[in-house]
Amino acid sequence: MKSFRKHLNEQMKNPEFAKAFNSEKEIIQLAVKIAVERNKLGISQAELAKKAHVTQQQLSKVENGVNCNIHTFIKICTALGLKLNFERKKMRVKT
Repeated sequence: MKSFRKHLNEQMKNPEFAKAFNSEKEIIQLAVKIAVERNKLGISQAELAKKAHVTQQQLSKVENGVNCNIHTFIKICTALGLKLNFERKKMRVKT
C-alpha cells in the first residue's frame, strides 16, 4: 500500500495536477489565516460577518476554503485588519 505522501509526490509530477493542487493549497492557507485571525480577536463568525458586511454563511464558506469572489474576500480581510500582499513568485528556469 502506498503512503499518501508517496502517492502525492507521484501525482505532483503531472503539471496540471500540481497547478490545481497548489492553487487549492493557497486557498486553504488563506482560509486558515482568516479563521486564526478571527479567533485571535475573540470574535464570532456572526460578529465578523456583520463588521465585513457579508453574511455569516459567506464567512463560513471562506473559512472552509470554499471558493468565494474576491470582493467578499477583500471585505473580510479589511474587517480583520489584514493587509493583502501580492508577491512575485520566484520562477525556476528549466535548462
